[in-house]
Amino acid sequence: MVRKSSSYVTTLLLAPMAMWMVVFLILPVLVVLVYSFGELAEMGGYRPAFTFAQYANLPARWTAFKNTLVLAPVGTLAALLIAYPLAYYLARKVRASRRLILLTLVIVPFWTSFLIRTYAWMFILGRRGIPTILEYFGIEGVRLINTPTAVLIGIVYGYLPLMVFPIFVSLEKLDESLLEASNDLGASPIRTFLQVTLPLSLPGVATACMIVFIWLMGEFLIPALLGGGKVFFIGNALVDLFLQSRNWPFGSAVAITLVVIMLVTVTLYMRLIFRPEKTREVSMI
Repeated sequence: MVRKSSSYVTTLLLAPMAMWMVVFLILPVLVVLVYSFGELAEMGGYRPAFTFAQYANLPARWTAFKNTLVLAPVGTLAALLIAYPLAYYLARKVRASRRLILLTLVIVPFWTSFLIRTYAWMFILGRRGIPTILEYFGIEGVRLINTPTAVLIGIVYGYLPLMVFPIFVSLEKLDESLLEASNDLGASPIRTFLQVTLPLSLPGVATACMIVFIWLMGEFLIPALLGGGKVFFIGNALVDLFLQSRNWPFGSAVAITLVVIMLVTVTLYMRLIFRPEKTREVSMI
């Protein structure tokens, strides 16, 4: 009886979240899936049908897929390479009295609209920004705005705080006794970092990378402003298909393909990061 009552309580507690997931996540995806097998109506929009023509037309948006699948992982990796040393410094090298101030400085960009911050980078990377400064040093002809480089810079700047905090939390909770044991056994600081600190911080790294990567796969604003219409992401293609071209069936096919790519990528990534043998190695250390 106790087990049954406990299961009923668990079901009641999970019911609101389950309803929320069904109504606001699963049902919209099912609607988009149904639309993806439809046809384009004469005046735009959706006409009921069952055809794979929209999926067969996916190569027409190959550039958007290519840009997203290249710049999203590269941007995630670039943000990680900058965020990890910063998170390590905040968690392991800064006194507790100063840590709060420095963490606040990391959060400060979130107090300003993402749109305004991206517009600021349009000026910084534009003709009167960094290129003008480089001309004073004799470096001419540098063009940053409306290029993949500008988009990549915007990605790193915009998503760096999201990368820092999960890694910071993971590093801050490290067991000091493990680091002391490594030092007592004669391990060098580099070896201690590679064999103790880095493996134990992998959950935070995996979480941060997954969050940033998922957001980047649907990014629209940064490519639109810093890419200047020359660096399209899938998010830009979806805006064009749904709001401008009103080709809802093709837009739905692109959206479903994006969801499938994200599910496959994240699943493979999580399996690679959290392999059982890796977990055993870390626990033994």
